[in-house]
Amino acid sequence: MKRLFEVRSPFFVPVWRRVVVVVLVFGWALIELSQGSPGWALLFAAAGAWCAWQFFFVFDQRPGGPNDPD
Repeated sequence: MKRLFEVRSPFFVPVWRRVVVVVLVFGWALIELSQGSPGWALLFAAAGAWCAWQFFFVFDQRPGGPNDPD
């Protein structure tokens, strides 16, 4: 289950991928809110905030850094 939430992967080294994921998750929160589902909207907004935090404040893309799987 831990690997399900592992966002510090080499797949996310390109910045555009991280931006796309964050925009999609926040966009889905807006869709849920517009459809009258505030609970789901809050859940997706929290997930988007967590992804933004992980991707833009914690993420270290340097080889050999703490996110290097080897």
